[in-house]
Amino acid sequence: MNIHDFDAIRPIEPNEIGAAIDELFAEPQFCAIVQSFFKDVPVEAIKAKAKMCRTGLEIQKTFFYPLIKQLMAKCASGLTLDAEAIPVSQRDKSYTFVSNHRDIVLDSALLDILLIDHQFNDSIEIAIGDNLLIYPWIKTLVRLNKSFIVQRSVGMREMLMSSKRMSEYMHFAIKEKHQGIWIAQREGRAKDSNDRTQESILKMMTMGGEGTPLDRLKELNIVPLSISYEYDPCDFLKAKEFQQKRDDAAFKKSRQDDLVNMQTGIFGKKGHVHYRMAEPVNTWIDQYAELPKNEFYKAVAARIDVAIHQGYEIYANNYVALDLLNGNEAQAAHYTEEQKKAFEQYLQERIDMIDLPNKDIDFLRERLLTMYANPLINQLKANA
Repeated sequence: MNIHDFDAIRPIEPNEIGAAIDELFAEPQFCAIVQSFFKDVPVEAIKAKAKMCRTGLEIQKTFFYPLIKQLMAKCASGLTLDAEAIPVSQRDKSYTFVSNHRDIVLDSALLDILLIDHQFNDSIEIAIGDNLLIYPWIKTLVRLNKSFIVQRSVGMREMLMSSKRMSEYMHFAIKEKHQGIWIAQREGRAKDSNDRTQESILKMMTMGGEGTPLDRLKELNIVPLSISYEYDPCDFLKAKEFQQKRDDAAFKKSRQDDLVNMQTGIFGKKGHVHYRMAEPVNTWIDQYAELPKNEFYKAVAARIDVAIHQGYEIYANNYVALDLLNGNEAQAAHYTEEQKKAFEQYLQERIDMIDLPNKDIDFLRERLLTMYANPLINQLKANA
């Protein structure tokens, strides 16, 4: 296989960067957004600087890296990574990071920043659903930012072919390009933070590569990754969506809803954000070599879940939420009365932000509490 077998989904190659930048800067909407970030710099000067970049990594380091650093300084109290499971001597290898999914845009963007800061050999290529590529220029932009496209908006007949192509591309990226990858453990975010790896994601991964399903997963060098937000900026939007789906079985989010979620996730209050890597799947996957195929996928997914759950950073909010949900003080040793009051006030503020005509406050409160309690519930189970 060669790179052009994947033209429909792959990131932009170095020799295509100039044309992609011309295409982007021909879009008035894109230029207006760029100007909002770089208020004192003429658009032509920004374009000229972009055209000096020779690789996707250079584009990221020149533009996205400083922008995200500035963003996190404004809307987060800290961003940290625990990468102890991968020694510095092993950080020149290409990994497939499989993580829980909290934020549409930032989960992978923040990982890029952390990898650059922690002596990994490169940033990662990012799996992104085509449902988020609302305008053609967004597709160009994400491909310039080292994203490959998950084709979700195709018919059932084409879905199998597109899944196989994506799997083959992931194996090609790891083996031939020596390029790391990020992919969420499931399609879409777990709105209640009850993170579970979909077996279908693992099955997709084994549609490419060579050998047994075990050989094919080993080829991807998978590392489970836990992402923890002290505050989820989209928590009130997720709670709102729960009620909308409860009250109307046919409810579906609009494109505008996706845009609001992306904007809120990027610019909203996050508190502390922590990433933690678990030991690579290849250190234990051989234990499941003799399992029948369906049991194999189930066992690997469950083991990845345990690794992700054990890796959560648990904040005072999570302990308070579990106690409020259960109506007891079983976790009271882990928070102060001030922290409890502050979180209760935060909950009320989030409920007040939900604009529904028939707002069910008790239901919305329970949904918000569950979102913040589930990481702790799952970690307690994983550790047991």
